[in-house]
Amino acid sequence: MLALENRCNISEPIVDSQSFRIFELKPDEFEYLQRRLIEILPEYYVDPQSIVNTLERLGRPAAARKLLTKIPEVTNIRSGDIGEVLATDYVEDSTDYVVPIRKLRWRDHRNMAMRGDDVIGFIFDLDRQTIRFLKTEAKANRNLSRDVLQKARDELDNDQGLPAPHALEFIAERLRELGNNTLSDLIEKVQLVDGIRADQVEHLLFTFTASNPATLQKEAFEAYSGNINQSSVGFRVIEHQQLIQNVYQELIDGLDN
Repeated sequence: MLALENRCNISEPIVDSQSFRIFELKPDEFEYLQRRLIEILPEYYVDPQSIVNTLERLGRPAAARKLLTKIPEVTNIRSGDIGEVLATDYVEDSTDYVVPIRKLRWRDHRNMAMRGDDVIGFIFDLDRQTIRFLKTEAKANRNLSRDVLQKARDELDNDQGLPAPHALEFIAERLRELGNNTLSDLIEKVQLVDGIRADQVEHLLFTFTASNPATLQKEAFEAYSGNINQSSVGFRVIEHQQLIQNVYQELIDGLDN
């Protein structure tokens, strides 16, 4: 985990009774965040056990090339991936939800964005055979804008605000392939038999920016008039572009060496 709550100055502007949090990375934590992202990013692209298997069979150069084929070359895809990794880490570290699938491992092409909901968190109740869902939209932009926030709102409101059916089926199928039939079966039962209600769902808007998200993100948050619980997090890193560039360059340099 990145432990963002321990690495940031946190403020929580009041927006009715719902959660809006601003995390601003402390200047002396930049090197830590960069190093930890370099360490954890590979597991978002390739199953660590798969890398181990390739390493044992074919050696380190082959394992390095395997990971390299998954690393995006396009700047905006890299930015989006970092945003998704940060959002996933926040969900698992700072909420009660879990994210059981690292979906970037199944991307069609390393330079293409994946379709569907960015991150879906789950609270599984196996005894009651129920699930709570956290539908998350992650936006990574140097400067936040109303247009970016409107796109995020549109994505969260798709499918009546519920998790996209194809995204849930994707997760269920990946869990089944990994041998976790219990969670796969429960997702399909809740989706296909019970039906998902709005009161089982929460939305999270997570932004990763260099600019201060306070005014625009609060404005967007207050404008929501639907019936699904909302939470919003703005993660600010002044050296936004430098962080992305450094993380990928050092990761690639390490593979080349």
